[in-house]
Amino acid sequence: MKLKFFLLALLGVMATAQAQNSGTISGKITEKSNNAPISYATVSIKDNGKVVSGVNTDDNGDFTIKNLALKSYTIEIQYIGFRKYIGSAILSENKKTATVNVGLEEEATQLKGVNIVAERSTMEQKIDRKVITVGKDLTTAGASASDIMSNIPSVNVDQDGKLSLRGNDNVRVLIDGRPSNIDPAQLLKQIPSTSIKKIELITNPSAKYNPEGMSGIINIILHKNANTGFNGSYSGGITFGETAKYNQSLDLNYKTGKVNFFGNAGQNFGTYFNDGRITRLDQDVNQKLNISNENDNYLYKVGMDYLINDHNTLSFYTNQNKSTGEGNVITDIDYNNGDPDIMNIYQKSRYQGPNKTGTYNLAYKHIFKKEGHTLDFEGNYSDTKVTQNASFDTQTTRPDNTANNIIYSDVIGDQRKLSTINVDYVNPLNDKTTLEAGAEARVTRTNNDYNTGNPSVPAANQISNYTYDTDIYSAYVTFGQKFKKFSYQLGTRFESYKVAANLNHGATKFDDDYITLYPSAYLTYNLNEKNVLQLSYSRRVDRPSLEQTKPIREFSTPLVTSYGNPELRPQFTNSVEVNYTKTLEKGSITAGIFVRSINDQISRTLSPDPNDASGYKQILSFTNYDNNSAYGFDVSLNYKITKWWDIQPSIDFSSIKQEGVVFVFDPATSTSSPLQRSVTTSAFNARMNSNFKPTKRLSFLLFGFYRGPVNEIQQQRKEMYKMDIGSRYTLLDNKMNISVRFNDVFNTMRYAFNGIYPYPQTGQFTWESQTVYLGLTYNFGGAKIKNLQRKQREDNTNKGGGGMF
Repeated sequence: MKLKFFLLALLGVMATAQAQNSGTISGKITEKSNNAPISYATVSIKDNGKVVSGVNTDDNGDFTIKNLALKSYTIEIQYIGFRKYIGSAILSENKKTATVNVGLEEEATQLKGVNIVAERSTMEQKIDRKVITVGKDLTTAGASASDIMSNIPSVNVDQDGKLSLRGNDNVRVLIDGRPSNIDPAQLLKQIPSTSIKKIELITNPSAKYNPEGMSGIINIILHKNANTGFNGSYSGGITFGETAKYNQSLDLNYKTGKVNFFGNAGQNFGTYFNDGRITRLDQDVNQKLNISNENDNYLYKVGMDYLINDHNTLSFYTNQNKSTGEGNVITDIDYNNGDPDIMNIYQKSRYQGPNKTGTYNLAYKHIFKKEGHTLDFEGNYSDTKVTQNASFDTQTTRPDNTANNIIYSDVIGDQRKLSTINVDYVNPLNDKTTLEAGAEARVTRTNNDYNTGNPSVPAANQISNYTYDTDIYSAYVTFGQKFKKFSYQLGTRFESYKVAANLNHGATKFDDDYITLYPSAYLTYNLNEKNVLQLSYSRRVDRPSLEQTKPIREFSTPLVTSYGNPELRPQFTNSVEVNYTKTLEKGSITAGIFVRSINDQISRTLSPDPNDASGYKQILSFTNYDNNSAYGFDVSLNYKITKWWDIQPSIDFSSIKQEGVVFVFDPATSTSSPLQRSVTTSAFNARMNSNFKPTKRLSFLLFGFYRGPVNEIQQQRKEMYKMDIGSRYTLLDNKMNISVRFNDVFNTMRYAFNGIYPYPQTGQFTWESQTVYLGLTYNFGGAKIKNLQRKQREDNTNKGGGGMF
């Protein structure tokens, strides 16, 4: 016993002696331009060129390295998009602690008081998201946010502007962490590309995020400005296609004392053209579509931040979105089967109507004395009104040249009101432990009126009203701890969801009410200072939208009519991911794999119209398929080969098992029968972005894209590919940029498919993919930068005020 006691005492003395003969280096890493903390920067401690220890900075930019021998060290600090810092620190008997506070400089030239977009885009893997810092190479891609999205790894944009992430279009789009009443495809076309600072891909969101979106969240962070004095920027561009399209935006900011005023105005307008053809193979029926959309969109924003004191900030803004448009569709259907009772159809349809959305936001932030300890309250109200006046002129001609003409109109009125109140609380219990909690109430009210003069619709159904209301109340808590090489975060979100749908003032009702838990977990292991491995899990939901549920015509052609399905059930997804990040001397590489289990998947259906005796007309709608599974991977590289040449290649692959019911049409009996079918749908995408900078002012870019063929449950989509080239020139001391980009140089982009069910058909759609974009950006004003902290909803980071949204 005495021997054991002696050994324990000896070990204690040795440990105490070692502690007394060791030192600690700590500090804080920030952005030099605005003192904002830099999370996950790599700090390496070297002795004679050899790494002896290292860590990543925490969420507040802080780091601590203990148990270092008392000697001189070299300190290297790296973060993607910033210049490497090399310094030194000396530990001795008289000075066993050293503090290193460093402000990193961005790689791009910085103008005093004006935000200059970085030369090249960078990509990094954080604990719960992949962050793409948008450089000039991406803003040169086109006029709007929609134009640059196809350049982002794992993100695809179809010919209608609809987004998908990792091959799945069930993705939630946020602007500065906030949802919008505006359809994402429309919204992204209205945001100037030069207004975007970062794009976050949150493929496996934690419990602190609302759980919508099977494939995750795309959060677009716009430039903020909180510089003292007056400053701003102007950007404008022209896209040359079949006709010219124009865009422009003006950002203004004025900060004096404790008040920061900001405003923004943006506009884009032009006519866009699409052409398509669909051929039915078993009946020799040809359908040609000629589509044009003339759009005129406006964005206005005005707001202010008031810094009550160093611990309290009050913010308010209102954002107004207005758009007018006219869509024209010419449909020409030829029947070549010789049937004397079948008429060829030529239809002109026109869709007109203004859309208006007003958003009002009030936020309050309290910063406690302890660093990182915050409390946030926020209220948000959004009101959208959409009016569609549609006219249809249909001419039918029989083989004997007898003709008939039907003219009628439709009127659709939509109104959507979204009210949100939330509170978020963050408390770093100590330097290794963080507790986060919050609650939210989200109430949505929608109303849809439909009035048609279509003589084929029974009089009782020509006027209808549909309402779809949801009430969501939720609360979340997350708890995380960080150790030397290991960190974890556990969380769960409790949510009460209620939906009530009514057709024709209660004649037909549909209600759903359930309570659900959405857990999440993150485990991160730092193999060393340059290699990080992460395992994560989350549960998510996709709820049916208004468009997916309303049993009222969404759009119509002579052969296809779109309706919603009010009995759609929510779709739940359990997702597991493994991500790996390696920091290289001249860049970084990120890779990830994922597996998903999907219950009651919501998908499109195309089935014969039961009210059509000829068997030619089809109904486009939605249904819940059986339980499915999915898996995939993505790999991205950001590498600077030389001082004048850098590349960003990426590939991603996703595979999903689809099971559901399709219809098989029998032309002999003009009847359809259901068929249970199962397929494995795989999608492969590859991108290569290469930037060349022969001089300080002149740069060139080359971009290539390939999307492989996809076999779906009802059709087979063919491959897509293109190549873009561009150039950019800076002048006036980097205050002005002129850029030009030639998109789809060889005019190869098209959407083509071979349909199998309900009958064999083939089709192809083309749009103005081959265009030339000419853009200009000018920054003016400037003063001393003073960061004004302001919480951005669902981002849990502090940023300056201002910007577009």
